[in-house]
Amino acid sequence: MREAPAQQHRSSCGDTLPKAPGFPRPVVGYGPHVDPLVVIANSAAGSTDQESLTTALTVLRRTASVELCKTARPDELDGVLHRAGSRRIVIAGGDGSLHAVLTALHRRNELRDAVVGLLPLGTGNDFARAVGIPLDPEDAARALLAGEPRPMDLILDEVGGIVVNGVHVGAGAEASVRGADLKKRFGRIGYPIGAARTALNPATVRVRVEVDGEVVRDLDDPVLQVAVGNGSSVGGGAELTPEAVPNDGMLDVMISRSTGPLARFLYAVRLGFATHHKRADVTYLRGHEVSVSGGPFHCSADGEVYGPEVHRTWRVEPGAYQMVLPR
Repeated sequence: MREAPAQQHRSSCGDTLPKAPGFPRPVVGYGPHVDPLVVIANSAAGSTDQESLTTALTVLRRTASVELCKTARPDELDGVLHRAGSRRIVIAGGDGSLHAVLTALHRRNELRDAVVGLLPLGTGNDFARAVGIPLDPEDAARALLAGEPRPMDLILDEVGGIVVNGVHVGAGAEASVRGADLKKRFGRIGYPIGAARTALNPATVRVRVEVDGEVVRDLDDPVLQVAVGNGSSVGGGAELTPEAVPNDGMLDVMISRSTGPLARFLYAVRLGFATHHKRADVTYLRGHEVSVSGGPFHCSADGEVYGPEVHRTWRVEPGAYQMVLPR
């Protein structure tokens, strides 16, 4: 669908809190003084997230000039970015919100010059965990004010999409697919039901995995899961690729062949302690480009599921943008 021109967007922007009195006018720059900020939040956020956002905004406004913009659709987000100009972008939300904003900046060819901040107000907040941003809203706001921009890597796929945190194929993605189907029938409890069904009867896939052009797993035997990580965790703290670092210019690749009942159980236990990648039936390596073919299979990228697919390729783009991180 063709997007409306920028001037027709209807995002909600404006101050919702007065700037704290008694503080000097902000001066452009990081450190004690901060550039003017545009904080982008999801207009569909619940009351708990709104309280956390209000707390963070109060801290930010003691030092910075802040405009809050709430968006619900891609065209609204595009309008906010169009009006932001040279102001710094702060994403108030979780991994999905971060993915949406970086995708929009990538589409606008503005990502390379972007400096973004993150207030982790989502449910999982896996990328915030990976880069050391505090999950408490006050602490996160203070870290944003005192932090410094650092280059961050990004995962690009062959069809022009991006992945910020990580993508995985197999059991986890299948649980999301089954949960989405069940959610239509049972509401919010559909996802837990789907996860339980997957645990009892997990999806295995036959895929060929190539890392930097070398075949590291072929179609001979099924695999339980293949993960490509820029960040270390998924699902709110499960360290699927525990050694991944989001700004080291590399992708971490984890391939689990734990397909038998006992092997699956032991794999799940070790996953809870982030030591699963040291099992004999798990391959863990690093590279710059990963291709997965065969299947068909679904992919879960930054929490969004797509597919079925028969071939996908992901490569790392080092230093694709900058994010303000704690010092």
